[in-house]
Amino acid sequence: MRSRFPESDEEVADFGGSEEQEVIVATTPRSRTRLVLALMAILALSLGVASRLSRHWNPSITASEASQPLTIIHAAQSRPGDMGVYIDALGTVTPVSTVNIFSQVTGQVIAVHYREGQLVQKGDPLIDIDPRPFQAQLQQAEGLLDHDRGVLKQAEIDLARYREAFAEHAVAQQILDDQEQAVVQDQGTVKFDVGQVQNATVQLSYCHLVSPSAGRVGLRLIDVGNTAFAGGSNPLVVITELQPITVVFNVAEDHLEEIQTQLRQHASLRVDAFDRNGERRIASGTLLTIDNQIDTSSGTVRFRGEFNNRDLALFPNQFVNMRLLVRTLKNTVLIPSAAVQRNGTRAFVFVVSHNTVSVRNVTEQSFDGNTTAVEGLQAGEWVAVSGFDKLQDGTHVTVEQEHGPTAETTGDPL
Repeated sequence: MRSRFPESDEEVADFGGSEEQEVIVATTPRSRTRLVLALMAILALSLGVASRLSRHWNPSITASEASQPLTIIHAAQSRPGDMGVYIDALGTVTPVSTVNIFSQVTGQVIAVHYREGQLVQKGDPLIDIDPRPFQAQLQQAEGLLDHDRGVLKQAEIDLARYREAFAEHAVAQQILDDQEQAVVQDQGTVKFDVGQVQNATVQLSYCHLVSPSAGRVGLRLIDVGNTAFAGGSNPLVVITELQPITVVFNVAEDHLEEIQTQLRQHASLRVDAFDRNGERRIASGTLLTIDNQIDTSSGTVRFRGEFNNRDLALFPNQFVNMRLLVRTLKNTVLIPSAAVQRNGTRAFVFVVSHNTVSVRNVTEQSFDGNTTAVEGLQAGEWVAVSGFDKLQDGTHVTVEQEHGPTAETTGDPL
């Protein structure tokens, strides 16, 4: 049913008189405009009251601040402390000695005494080669020596007789001289025989191979029943010394002067070996020596660090990350590494003071894991460690204290 206004009294009577007729409220365009204006006035009044209440409860918030979204960050307090200055490098674990044991004689292997991967000590038995041929050679040499010693003894007795006869003018000078030279010849023969015996003894000793040094035996390279050949190109066993062990690493020549200055003062420089990811420290040792020349192709110098390796954590040819401690910074300013931001080559931090951050340029001196030593800050100042994408110079923030490397510091960043 369409709404309309009554145009006459009769229509009014008819309109209101019917009980079954639906009541229709009609409004004019002017009344609708008045309604909208009244609603807008009520909304403006409500916003004004809310703004005054907000100012009443937090009078420190200005009009510009009230329009900005709330920024919540974590912060940490800088503190004084000591930190080392390190040089990072890539290194390779290198044994002090690696011994390849070859056969010095030809013969059949009759025993293998070691187990694969076994740790052996100097003098421990490794391999036995059939010694019988060499025992026979030794016996032959000893028999010849005994014979020639008897000949020499006989010649010396004859020489004594000729000297007595010559003193009584019973023999000529020529006979005495010949006998003296015969003794000299027999002495040379005996000396040769002694050498033959010694050579046979050495050959026999080669049949029983022992470890020349302490270390770890590699995988088995020969089995019982095989023939070992003298002068062969393949070793019978390989022994690698593990305790101590060294790491060879390259350092840029730019650091050479600073390191040599420390070494000239007889300083013992500490070196740390870290795993491939550079997160877990495997072992700590000392700098052993420096190479005698710079590699012109890379501009680096080779260094060798020594580690006792008691727990066998370092393995030959293992790749490690090396950190060489050159010197220690005393009473410097330390902050979490997460607080340091970079703009190109320049480092900076967001300093928090009175709920406001400001940008401060800093100079990184050194870092050690989650902590960095910097110049440009004072101990006790607070720095932001989160929410950097929302921060700029002059940003107002709400601070939650950071629980990190500087959690022992106290103070209120607000």
